[in-house]
Amino acid sequence: MSAWDPIATRKQPAAAVASPVDPLACPAHDLLRAAPEPTPPPTALVFASPHSGSIYPADMMAAARLDAEAIRGSEDAFVDQIIGGAPALGAAVIRARLARAYIDLNREPWELDPAMFEDELPEYARSRSARVAAGLGAIARVAAEGRPIYARKLTFAEAQARVELAHRPYHDALDRLLASARAAHGCAILVDWHSMPAAAARGQRARGGGPCDIVLGDRFGAACSPKLTALVERELESLGYRVARNAPYAGGYTTEHYGRPATRTHALQIEINRALYMDEATREPTEGLARLTADAERLTRALADLDVSSLR
Repeated sequence: MSAWDPIATRKQPAAAVASPVDPLACPAHDLLRAAPEPTPPPTALVFASPHSGSIYPADMMAAARLDAEAIRGSEDAFVDQIIGGAPALGAAVIRARLARAYIDLNREPWELDPAMFEDELPEYARSRSARVAAGLGAIARVAAEGRPIYARKLTFAEAQARVELAHRPYHDALDRLLASARAAHGCAILVDWHSMPAAAARGQRARGGGPCDIVLGDRFGAACSPKLTALVERELESLGYRVARNAPYAGGYTTEHYGRPATRTHALQIEINRALYMDEATREPTEGLARLTADAERLTRALADLDVSSLR
């Protein structure tokens, strides 16, 4: 059974799944192709930024006890800008527009906390994961410092509407991008871009010593070829970054779900220390943003030049 079967099998009144935001007025994600359709993609590269969205729909804020500014700490601010030059270098880019707190695209769609809902969740809901226990399921229960986001309990119909509006279309589009890359190049390389709080980075030592600047998550080698992880690690270290692998982030739903080297899809998560490019207190970019953007383009060029037939 696919992750989407429950939508088809659970009977809901039409009003229960009505989109809280008009998708035509507010697209849930942007898709930037390296070549217009139906031209085949020039490389096997697909970049994703699932947490860079900053739009907080009215239905969410009407139910919230916190204002949007208090919730924004969960955003991967500026990550979409860091990879903004990738399409010109041959990599397709998909990036979220709606906020992570509204619906987390790097979670299973039904990874929901039953304590957040007034009605009983369906049997297919995955309510006992570590992420749900931390308050960070597909719909987050808490914001920074563990503060509850909502003033009331939600309904399952609200969760289903968010999945239909944002989660399903994003992953449908991502799946198509990967399929196009495989058809054109024999395999697809998905790089899932994220940022991490400086506090998390300080708690992890890089391979060369000191706190890490970037964490590469490949699900401990299960999600992509070791050659791909090694290449990215080598390129980043040559640019002066301190790199760690799989701790504290080994890769989320996207890396785990799509990373299938045996079926020609390699997925790698990249977590960037926010202190490299922004002031976490003011959420303002620093001079480091320009450097990191340029270095992301250098890494993209190295990946574009990779002989993908050598990946195993």
